[in-house]
Amino acid sequence: MAVNIAPKSLDTELDELLRDVSTGKMQLPDFQRSWTWDDGRIRGIIASLSQGYPMGAIMRLEYGNENVQFKYRLLEGVKPTTALPDYLILDGQQRLTSMFRATYSKEPVDTKTDKGKEIKRFYYLDMKKCLDESEDRYDAVIPVPEDKKVKTDFDRTVLLDLSTKDFEYEQEMFPINIIFDSSAREDWADGYKEYHQYDKQFMERYKQFRTSVIETITGYKLPVITLGKDTPRDAVCKVFENVNTGGVALTVFELVTATFATYGFHLRDDWTICRDIIWGRNEELSTDVMRGVDETSFLTAITLYTNYLSSSMTTCKKKDVLALPFEAYMQNKQAIIEGYKMARKFLLSQYVFRLRDLPYTTQLIPLAAICAVIGTSTFNLPRTQKILSRWYWCGIMGEMYGGANETRYANDIEDVVADIQGKDSLNRTVNAAYFSATRLISLQTRNSAAYKGIMALVYRESCRDFMQGTTMDIVKSMDKSPDIHHIFPEAYCTKQGYKRDKWNSIINKTPLLPESNRQIGGEAPSRYSRRIMREAQIDEEQLKYRVESHLINYDAFIRDDFDTYFVDRAKAIMKVIEAAMGKEISDKGSEQTINLYGVSLA
Repeated sequence: MAVNIAPKSLDTELDELLRDVSTGKMQLPDFQRSWTWDDGRIRGIIASLSQGYPMGAIMRLEYGNENVQFKYRLLEGVKPTTALPDYLILDGQQRLTSMFRATYSKEPVDTKTDKGKEIKRFYYLDMKKCLDESEDRYDAVIPVPEDKKVKTDFDRTVLLDLSTKDFEYEQEMFPINIIFDSSAREDWADGYKEYHQYDKQFMERYKQFRTSVIETITGYKLPVITLGKDTPRDAVCKVFENVNTGGVALTVFELVTATFATYGFHLRDDWTICRDIIWGRNEELSTDVMRGVDETSFLTAITLYTNYLSSSMTTCKKKDVLALPFEAYMQNKQAIIEGYKMARKFLLSQYVFRLRDLPYTTQLIPLAAICAVIGTSTFNLPRTQKILSRWYWCGIMGEMYGGANETRYANDIEDVVADIQGKDSLNRTVNAAYFSATRLISLQTRNSAAYKGIMALVYRESCRDFMQGTTMDIVKSMDKSPDIHHIFPEAYCTKQGYKRDKWNSIINKTPLLPESNRQIGGEAPSRYSRRIMREAQIDEEQLKYRVESHLINYDAFIRDDFDTYFVDRAKAIMKVIEAAMGKEISDKGSEQTINLYGVSLA
């Protein structure tokens, strides 16, 4: 059932908000990123503030819900305090921090130039420019260094000196950081008038400046939307994502990190340790295949495993990950780490050696959770490997992990574990998987999971490099870096007028080492094959053996008979796919297939 969070909205004086920031009454949830505004943006917000322009609402969460505990921290520039917050800022950190540091704090603002150079600045309002309607208000906001001297010529020439109050009075530069301090503001006004000997012109200028600028700022109100303390954690996450369009999207991991921090536990540090194990950084065989497993995937796998074992309903949606108990994380993380280690071993057995060749990183979530449930001894059984392999390849060739996958993850762990344990299983992923004969021609780039999957299946058939004659195992794959190349080269096919959708499809591509690709060049197979035999010092029988290991009809290949070669290789690839999925491709003889290939593939 949907939860109505019923936020309250109230226009609130900026002075009150900055005071709450200063005392720690209003703080940041720890998942918020650091303040990042540069000098130009700070000047821009001061200019807008001084003209009373609207700058959007502030959104905050009432603090105090025992079930939604976040670690909190002060805004940058606020003096340390042990005060508990009444509110946590969800949206408005950049604006509030900029205004607090420039207009409320007496310390120089630590900011940076537009080129990223770190600087310290105080900000002044040029009274004359503020009152001149022809001046852009941005130009009336004057930034000065920490010593309040603007210099040029390698600091040899002082262009503006505001290092004393008399210099401020003389230049008619009002320090913006006293504007909310009524006593300091009145003292400055008295000093300004006295310095100018109560001259009518200066008295009138200050009066106009006070009325049109100072009172605009001190009376400024911001709409503040407050979410009640009973707002659920997943709603906080969704709200933050909706309002944080100008920054980097908040991740589930950051919210859980803030929650776990209330236990004195540093989730990010713990993830770094777990990550290195999952990625196999200390394994003897070095491969990057697991580096797509990120922190959110890790938490999702733990949640899936936890709910499968302890709940009547297996689920791992965002709200479930956000609700993952700290105790469950500590109890189950090691099982998931072991699950990922088994998943890595399984991938290598399926000839998926590199991250760039991994069809789906998302499929590793249910794979790791399944392995965690069944354990190492069951995982190593040949029957288990057969069940896992069929499920894995059905998911890839059916291209079933490209969208929202949480429901499929839950189906997978229930179905695959049941199948492995010899129980009745719905096998929903296996049964729903479908591969079309026409899909082969549409696989033109390595971006799709099916494309990567087919290349792994070709590896699994022990294909041999044309020049080296070696099969691709993990060591050779990581050391030599094979890539996917055209068998009938692009230049040759273009010259012959063959259709691009055919010669550029996966049917005309195969994994080869760089040296073989260099020998192929842009020539016909009948010509580059002779060069390979000569350079590799092999006879035609050896070359034929190597070429046929790539599911290629050698006779058609050596005669440059593209059409026969193309149809035969499509049939050979589909046969390998059927073996991996454990089911037949049903449309090999369909009218659409015949139209595309020119013949039936049945």
